[in-house]
Amino acid sequence: QVQFVESGGGLVQPGGSLRLSCATTDSSFSIRPMGWYRQAPGKQRELVATITGSGSTTYADSVKGRFTISKDNAKKMLYLQMSNLKPEETAVYYCNTNRAMFNWGQGTQVTVSS
Repeated sequence: QVQFVESGGGLVQPGGSLRLSCATTDSSFSIRPMGWYRQAPGKQRELVATITGSGSTTYADSVKGRFTISKDNAKKMLYLQMSNLKPEETAVYYCNTNRAMFNWGQGTQVTVSS
């Protein structure tokens, strides 16, 4: 079973930056479309960014221009660079395929607060 381990979250002030990482055991990682998701307290999980096997990216309108998704196929790592963070982006962040094919990891908590 494919596993995901997210890391890099923490407490950051509004306007700050964080870089999230996701390690996966997926042997098809290099060709599989991947995504970063987040779930705020009391809200549904939402997809915020995707990246295809060839490196094409898409972003939710709310994060365009501030978040950057990337990956390292050799290391089987997915990244999310987040800048100019807002308090409403406090959430647990997860990685998975762009269609959430596999079980979720534990996620990484991002708290944006002064």
